[in-house]
Amino acid sequence: MFKTDRLRAIVVRLLKISSFSRCAVSFGLGVFLMLISLSGWVENGGVTVSFDDEIRPILSDKCYACHGPDKKKLKANLRLDVKESAFAQRNGSPAIVPGKPLESTLYQRITAEDPKDRMPPAHSERSLSQQEIDLLKRWIESGAEWQEHWSFVSPKRLPLPTVKNQSWGRNGIDHFILARLEDEGIPASSAADKRTLIRRLTFDLTGLPPTPSEIRQFLEDQSSDAYQKLIDRLLAKPQYGEQMGRFWLDAARYGDTHGLHLDNYREIWPYRDWVIQAFNQNMPFDQFTIEQLAGDLLPEPTLNQRIATGFNRCNVTTSEGGSIDEEYYVRYAIDRASTTSTVWMGLTMGCAVCHNHKFDPITQKEFYQFYAYFNNITERAMDGNAKLVPPVVKVPSEEQSTQLQVSEDQIAALKSRLSSPIPEVDTAQTAWETALPQWKALVPSAFTAEAGTTLELLEDN
Repeated sequence: MFKTDRLRAIVVRLLKISSFSRCAVSFGLGVFLMLISLSGWVENGGVTVSFDDEIRPILSDKCYACHGPDKKKLKANLRLDVKESAFAQRNGSPAIVPGKPLESTLYQRITAEDPKDRMPPAHSERSLSQQEIDLLKRWIESGAEWQEHWSFVSPKRLPLPTVKNQSWGRNGIDHFILARLEDEGIPASSAADKRTLIRRLTFDLTGLPPTPSEIRQFLEDQSSDAYQKLIDRLLAKPQYGEQMGRFWLDAARYGDTHGLHLDNYREIWPYRDWVIQAFNQNMPFDQFTIEQLAGDLLPEPTLNQRIATGFNRCNVTTSEGGSIDEEYYVRYAIDRASTTSTVWMGLTMGCAVCHNHKFDPITQKEFYQFYAYFNNITERAMDGNAKLVPPVVKVPSEEQSTQLQVSEDQIAALKSRLSSPIPEVDTAQTAWETALPQWKALVPSAFTAEAGTTLELLEDN
């Protein structure tokens, strides 16, 4: 069986690559690791037992119902999903005693002859096969190595495995492949011919077959770095970003329609193009992450950084009659929390929407603490079957951006001219004012009052 330390070392090497063009490999392998975990393997008599691949699934399927995270169904106050509880002293008899299955309560109960003592109980309709019992025994005999959930374990760089055929490998990953082949007694394949090689590589990196001219160029290049130059040429093609972006957009649940009800057109393609450009520009993965999750919250965000947050607008929406706004606000926030946890954390956090997670270490409360981050987005619950659902941002093309800048510069110049003195106008205004008849206040020469009131002429007339 393939030893996980070798797989772990491969992952380390991939994760150590900072450039985003290689992150597609890391992302693809990350999905693969959801099926093949990174936990340790133990050996006994030449037989390898994996805790995460073989032991945890048994405990999860057959034991967690009564000895898992569900507090309401917990029996005997024993949790087999938590190391501290599984190995704790329980009246002098721990459930698991490393190296000593016969002293382990867990093994005693799963092999008990009395149906009243045997676990799982008959009424649970779950029973262990002899193979599963043997696996648990070998695991305990080998020291009962416990591993946390693989997504919480930091990868560590390990030395390359020793291989017999030192001349076959060209890089570190080849050592791991060859070591597996040698363990299985399978001879390593010889190098593929150049026509086969360019076809495989071009499909992998662009999703398209090589053109006749590309094939001829590669066949005619007899230099020692011909293959590396071919890789560089393919990475430089725009189709590379399209090919790599397909996998990310699937994980981001991207679609050109709303996804529900009338499933009308949704204009969110600028986000799709941003993902493609991110791959083609070799964007570092940390930047790729930050801009998608919070690009609009960066200091003075650029238009592209705001577009990147389209990741959180890819969820399905509706405008079906009778739909309740508040219900769909909740649905949208749940979708965003679940998708983000799956894509970046490798966790099925969405399973904790209605109850504590049955298998992963996530409580329902923790899910809604995470959910709160996505429950304050200003948006309409109903999409109105419109292609642009607020909030939106205008995304002009390059040509339009140039035209807009020219227009803005012209407007600014005109405003500046209007607010500045204009000599010709000032001169004309002075001449016009001089030509106007002059106003002269009249001064009365005499004034009297019939009632005998004394009048006085004041200076302001």
